[in-house]
Amino acid sequence: MDFTIPEKTQIIVEMMDEFIKKELYPLEKDLESNDWDAFERELDKKRQIVKQMELWAPNHPKEFGGMGLTLMEHALVSEVLGQSSLGHYVFGCQAPDAGNIEILHLHGTEAQKEKYLRPLVDGKIRSCFSMTEVDMPGSNPAMLETTAVKEGDDYVINGHKWYSSSADGAEFAIVMAVTNPENSTYLQASMIIVPTDTKGFNLVRNIPVMGHTGAGYFSHGEIIYQNCRVPKENILGGEGQGFVMAQDRLGPGRIHHCMRWIGICNRAFDLMCRRALERTIAPGKKLASKQIIQAWIAECAADIQSARLMVLHAAWMIDNVGASAARKEISMIKYVVANTLQKVLDTAIQIHGGLGMSSDTVLSYFWCHERGARIYDGADEVHKTSVAKRILRGYMD
Repeated sequence: MDFTIPEKTQIIVEMMDEFIKKELYPLEKDLESNDWDAFERELDKKRQIVKQMELWAPNHPKEFGGMGLTLMEHALVSEVLGQSSLGHYVFGCQAPDAGNIEILHLHGTEAQKEKYLRPLVDGKIRSCFSMTEVDMPGSNPAMLETTAVKEGDDYVINGHKWYSSSADGAEFAIVMAVTNPENSTYLQASMIIVPTDTKGFNLVRNIPVMGHTGAGYFSHGEIIYQNCRVPKENILGGEGQGFVMAQDRLGPGRIHHCMRWIGICNRAFDLMCRRALERTIAPGKKLASKQIIQAWIAECAADIQSARLMVLHAAWMIDNVGASAARKEISMIKYVVANTLQKVLDTAIQIHGGLGMSSDTVLSYFWCHERGARIYDGADEVHKTSVAKRILRGYMD
């Protein structure tokens, strides 16, 4: 691997970093505001500035208005944007829209691209991804109870989904549903576009996460599809291709998530170091003078750097040999970075003491909303099992 960052990429990263710290850090105090509409208006103002700076939609296709960065370049961008929970949203590369854009770009018809992809990249609309189900194992996208049955020229969808992130205010959902139950396990499900104003699309609630219900983009929806009827032309790719497309979506998506988590680690690390140097614990003594605090800081620094290099290597592999050949590396970064994130946040909160438990810093928000890193996109244990099987398979050949 060449660790040299191209000058153009470095300039982009530095411009984004400056913007995040000057424009977005001050807005974080409103993350838990009850007035989502007012908050969204403020964020939209920042989004317009980002567009004027020509830094909008860094990882999305140029022909649809994005910057067209490679996965490796976007990994570096995602690290910087991850320093704030507002970063990816304000720069137009937030999940779940980023993954839906990728699916639409790779598998959408020309009509679907014009109707859904173009305004999605432009930030005029939002979307959600409706795969996880209440009673099914979320780490196994091949196990679904939601069905889409053909009736004439339509699909009729019935099922119960939850953790459909950002469903509140979304224009459409991409739904994973079983269309071909007679097929083999991995060829049963399809992805179908469902406009959220369709009769039978019922957003039941925004699920409270660690006591935070959220609103708008910053929410996780529970949805019931009840005889929800959409035209057959709303299918993406083709019948039975849902699992394959889900894997295409999740591989690069994990790079985005992991580098975002590294960005959170960097923010938490910066805060813990500053707190250690500022906090007086005795006359003439700061918290940073304690060896145990020094050891924690040293360990976190090494853990962040190790995790970061693992993610960049995985991104490099995807760019060079494809996601399929990098499956082991993708699984490894998922659980390594998620656990690094948890450790760094926990250490930062511990060093902050009571202040870390309060909402006076961003740490408590990160803790509440990122503990799920070890669960979503495949629980840690599933990825560890997958990695071990791949390694052991090599010894059996």
